[in-house]
Amino acid sequence: MSRMKSLSRIIWIILIGISYAGLNAQESGDQIAGSWLGTLDAGGVELRIVFNLSFLENTGYKATMDSPDQGAKDIPCGEVLQNGDSIRIEVPIAAGYYKGKITSSKTITGTWHQANRDFELNLEKQDSVFVLNRPQEPKPPYPYREVEVSFENRIQHFNLGGTLTIPVGDGPFPAVVLVTGSGSQNRDEEIFGHKPFKLIADQLTRKGIVVLRFDDRGVGSSGGNAIGATTQDLAVDARSAIEFLFGQHGIDTSKVGVIGHSEGGMIAFMLAAEYDDIAFIITLAGPGVDGKEILLDQSDYINRLSGVNESFLKDNRIVMNKVFDLMISNESYDQWKVEILKFTSEFYSSKDYYSKEDIEQARKNLVGSIPESAYAWMRYFVMFDPSDLFGSIKCPVLALNGEKDCQVMAEKNIDAIKNGLFSSGNAKVKTMIIPGLNHLFQHCETGLPNEYGQIEETFDPKTLEIISEWIKQQVD
Repeated sequence: MSRMKSLSRIIWIILIGISYAGLNAQESGDQIAGSWLGTLDAGGVELRIVFNLSFLENTGYKATMDSPDQGAKDIPCGEVLQNGDSIRIEVPIAAGYYKGKITSSKTITGTWHQANRDFELNLEKQDSVFVLNRPQEPKPPYPYREVEVSFENRIQHFNLGGTLTIPVGDGPFPAVVLVTGSGSQNRDEEIFGHKPFKLIADQLTRKGIVVLRFDDRGVGSSGGNAIGATTQDLAVDARSAIEFLFGQHGIDTSKVGVIGHSEGGMIAFMLAAEYDDIAFIITLAGPGVDGKEILLDQSDYINRLSGVNESFLKDNRIVMNKVFDLMISNESYDQWKVEILKFTSEFYSSKDYYSKEDIEQARKNLVGSIPESAYAWMRYFVMFDPSDLFGSIKCPVLALNGEKDCQVMAEKNIDAIKNGLFSSGNAKVKTMIIPGLNHLFQHCETGLPNEYGQIEETFDPKTLEIISEWIKQQVD
């Protein structure tokens, strides 16, 4: 498991990039030239894939690949081979390829091959270039100033780049820093073509609030490196953003707060517990229980909603429990890997309904999902318990969760936040579970991650109003 995209992302993502190789084609003219769209089920997350094919008389077919749900476009592919009704498109940077059969002038049936696995991917020819519809995304001109900024992480000595949006007028204005969920994300917290932080910044700035959103370390215009970084390190990045705001003209430094989504909600708690100059915090799908419980609940709930049978759920719970317990007891990745592979071999071998191939694939998937580069982050997250911080948080807190959140269970975590803060003497707490919304605060059917990219709504407008009105109450 890579660092989660908004605890968010315990999902399989196709690794794609830029590469180029020679091109080939049969002398069949441009009969399959055009844009071909298909949907790939990548481990429970549906990703739309587009192959754009063009035909050149002297060189044959050329292809580019788009993954619109991942914000990737015009990626040159490698060799394109077309022989009769068969076609193969190489994507070297992903160490993968597409192989299909042309079944009509409008359809190709086939598979995407990657990491020794085949995923069904059937394509349909499009009448025009495919474009994601994101109707809420703000478009210029804006009724406020938008400024590119850079500020320093003074502990590790690299710069972070971001966008500061400033209302019209002289101020001083209240201000907020937006902190992304898990996974390396840009300042808009862009995921599946959605830009929720851009939308939140637009909403709040129109209401008279300065907003700073910034690229995570190693992303966009930010320096630094996410490899080996824990949530504690990312909290230093967020603190650096707050200190940058304190130094800006037109900011009311007594009214600076933090809005964090998912893991960003953890960071909001961490900062509010450590610094008394934070005026308020808002957690969006932030965890109220420890990381191990978050991940176990998430795995159970998503698997159950996905129709996984109960015997597998029970076995998976046992294995994941052991994964995390061994992680807690082993600071060394190499030692953890030895112990967890030994355990999984013995455990699965004791079950007569798993074949040798099943066991080997499960072992590969497990180790592949938690690479060494993510181990320090994952270990910190598993061991993190926000209840340890609640006694030190004195500022106003707004905690929101979507009712259908599959990644941070709404009722359990909201109750833990509310009860933990109240029992610690903080009466300035408001919590809400908003009906019909998922982890990204979209209206949804099931809440499963495979819906995120298919939904056109980026962020529930009523929740945006709740956020902005609550902030105004704190600062007026």
